[in-house]
Amino acid sequence: MVITPKRSLLDLNLNEVWRYRDLLWIFVKRDFTTFYKQTILGPLWFFIQPLLSAIVFTVIFNRIAGIPTNQIPPFLFYMSGIIAWNYFTSCLTSTSGTFTANSGLFGQVYFPRIIVPLSNAVSGLIRFGVQLIMFLVFYFYYHSLGNESVSPSIDTIILIPLMIFLMAMLGIGMGMIISSLTTKYRDLSFLLNFGTQLLMYASPIVYPLSVVPEKYKPFILANPMTPIIEGFRYAFIGKGQMDFNLFLYSIIFTIIVIIFGLILFNKVEKNFIDTI
Repeated sequence: MVITPKRSLLDLNLNEVWRYRDLLWIFVKRDFTTFYKQTILGPLWFFIQPLLSAIVFTVIFNRIAGIPTNQIPPFLFYMSGIIAWNYFTSCLTSTSGTFTANSGLFGQVYFPRIIVPLSNAVSGLIRFGVQLIMFLVFYFYYHSLGNESVSPSIDTIILIPLMIFLMAMLGIGMGMIISSLTTKYRDLSFLLNFGTQLLMYASPIVYPLSVVPEKYKPFILANPMTPIIEGFRYAFIGKGQMDFNLFLYSIIFTIIVIIFGLILFNKVEKNFIDTI
């Protein structure tokens, strides 16, 4: 067998991913092993982080700052946005370090490099599923109290799998772009955490879209995560804005980002080991 670099930028050869599917699951197991290593609470951290974040947001933004939540119980409002945002950022941050964090492995053995971002998305999806179960526990608790503001939108809840897929693809696409550029421009790795924090406040997580002043609303709507977070919240709670035109914009934006990310990733993986 002769292994040669790919010749064309468009020669993505994604069929190799299926051939190496066993390796994908090995990487997923590795992610969980390293996550639990030398921790006392172990998997409880999956629950602690969104739970504490929702409590802090409720106290700071709702009780102290007085930001309304559209008659939604503040705890549910913040938790619904937090778990969706956490999955997106986990895909983004883990994928953005693909080349730098795995340079030693990539320099020793060949396998489709796209396996690493996909394994990050799968392991993040498992964490997202655990946090979603926790959210549903609180959701049914508030619903059992007879809270009329907590009612699902049946027409929108069927779009939940698509929203989760868009969060993963958007995070992977943006992460591959950053990872490819980071091989030459290390400054991007320092800007990433700062940039994701700024982007979080440009998303309707700590505030509903309805309270945004009209002159600033176009900037918030330009964020492709805005329709996804609003749609995710609207599907479960039935409050907020579910604009299908904005949702279509998010789909188109994600497709463009993932295609550009794949092409750039394919180009850089040929010779990144010489420059990293």
